[in-house]
Amino acid sequence: MKKMIVLTGSLFLLMSLCTVSVTAQSFKKLSIGKSGCSLYSYCEIYLFDESKSPDSSTIYMGECNNDNIIYGTICVKLLEAFEDLKVAENVLQSYMDYLKNNFKITSATGYGLGHRLQNSEQTRGIIDYWKDDQQRNWKVKGWTNGKFLTVMYAYGKKELPESKVNVFLDGFRFPEK
Repeated sequence: MKKMIVLTGSLFLLMSLCTVSVTAQSFKKLSIGKSGCSLYSYCEIYLFDESKSPDSSTIYMGECNNDNIIYGTICVKLLEAFEDLKVAENVLQSYMDYLKNNFKITSATGYGLGHRLQNSEQTRGIIDYWKDDQQRNWKVKGWTNGKFLTVMYAYGKKELPESKVNVFLDGFRFPEK
């Protein structure tokens, strides 16, 4: 009888471990096109669309889906760098305003300024929460170092998993130099 209980307990433990390993999220570092930038993502973005802005800056865009949450990025390699990070932050904010229109955002909580990527004083970040015309919840975070600007976002119909989304939004990396 004791062997049966031990065997049953061991079998339950083994099944539990298998379930955890199957449902565990993989988190991968992905290169963003030819930009030199990268990001950490829960899902594979296989192809970053590359295009040019009206001022000829290079734009890389990509999305993927994980558990009915869309994770995406828009990374812009600026044609002309901004030495003044306050100016770069203002350009980033204007770009996020532009995206609100393109993504058909109907409400926003308002920009939170003063963020730093990996505590680097050479970066500036902006965060916001949006809702679009399809009642999807968005969380967005923009980053700039004066040479690049990027907007990382996650959206979905259901409430967003804050801690998981935060790891993604803070997972952007500028080129080493």
